[in-house]
Amino acid sequence: MDLPEVWAVFGSGVAGAGFATVGIFASIAALMFNCVRKEDIDYSPYEEGEWRLKLWLFFAYVVSFVSLAASVGLLIQDSIVKTGPSVWTGTAGILQCVFVLIRTEHSSKGQSEFATFLEFDMFGSHPIGVCYGLNGDNLPPPSEVVGLYKSSGIEFLRLYEPRSDVLEALRGSGLAVALCPKNEDLADIAQRPDAADAWVNTNIAPYMNDVLFRWIILGNEVIPGSLANYVPAAIANTRHSLAAIGLANVTITTVIPGNALEASYPPSAGAFSSDITDVMVSVAGILASSNAPLMINVYPYFSYASNPSKISANYALFTATDPVVTDGSFLYFNLFDATVDAFHAALEKIGYPDLKVAIAESGWPSAGNDPYTSIDNAMTYNRNLMNHVLQNGTPRRPGELMETFLFAMFNENLKQGAVEQNFGFFYPNKDPVYPFW
Repeated sequence: MDLPEVWAVFGSGVAGAGFATVGIFASIAALMFNCVRKEDIDYSPYEEGEWRLKLWLFFAYVVSFVSLAASVGLLIQDSIVKTGPSVWTGTAGILQCVFVLIRTEHSSKGQSEFATFLEFDMFGSHPIGVCYGLNGDNLPPPSEVVGLYKSSGIEFLRLYEPRSDVLEALRGSGLAVALCPKNEDLADIAQRPDAADAWVNTNIAPYMNDVLFRWIILGNEVIPGSLANYVPAAIANTRHSLAAIGLANVTITTVIPGNALEASYPPSAGAFSSDITDVMVSVAGILASSNAPLMINVYPYFSYASNPSKISANYALFTATDPVVTDGSFLYFNLFDATVDAFHAALEKIGYPDLKVAIAESGWPSAGNDPYTSIDNAMTYNRNLMNHVLQNGTPRRPGELMETFLFAMFNENLKQGAVEQNFGFFYPNKDPVYPFW
């Protein structure tokens, strides 16, 4: 019995079994998706448990798409032979697979969470953001800015205040947003839970189905300062308000500057100023309770420009080929790592050695203070910084990658001083200051 004769006898059954098998695998994919709760997805690229979840969802998606492709293939094959199951069997298989995928997308929407989760963490997008400052009178409209982020491949956006025009432009963009209340609102949010509710209901709730709020930052460089003691309560109240609208997994944190450290050299001597130690203990405790990082601003440029006789350009720009600082067993080739590890050491000294840090701002100006500022220096620093944080931790925490925001998207002509006006990757007309993205 030759092959055509064998197929004439058994082909119909084989094809029918194929359609049934495809349907079974599509159903398995649906079960795999439904085993994952939406609240389990928090977009962190670094948690061990998160990688297992990503792998699980990745295989579920592969099974779904393979099932769909197999259904189409079997239907095409069936249409070109004289015998076989009804084409409606194949059509049913295709529809089942399609409905599995549609159901998955629908059940995971919320803030377009599942699609964004896969986009960020499964398929190679980078945990890099750029700060979107608005201190300029000639900046492009927010809709064009959002388009520029997307066309540049920038995934994270930090916004320093809740501007309704920007939030409207962010609807459906898929960009992960770090949003800050104004510092002047911090005391009210801390002292009155209803003020936190009002802030969330005004600035988050109306957009939450279309804008991916990844971080809320309570206090931008208010520690040290007169508002420092309000930070822990503001974080607690805002966390409660977000949970009330179903956003319990949004990361809530604060940003502190380099002068929060009383000592930073060598990095192991890093310690918080004595006047803020108590508030930092409180802040670190509330961040640790939700596995949120402490966000810090790190600017090697300012250290280098203020003391070039002691700090070399190579050390500041990540271009040193030999260790510049030896601190016990830790070797430092760049000032960025040394600064971050000084914060790590300070956290260890207040009892939080495992609290992670993230970079809220870092960058280099392209003009305003020759010879320290230049396009070459800005491009070198930012390129090396991005490559570094995507691949490496610090000597003190070598396996701990850090979410990082570069500063800033545009040159802003209303900031104070020529240096501050020239941190941007783009001019206000959207032309790049230098090739980067």
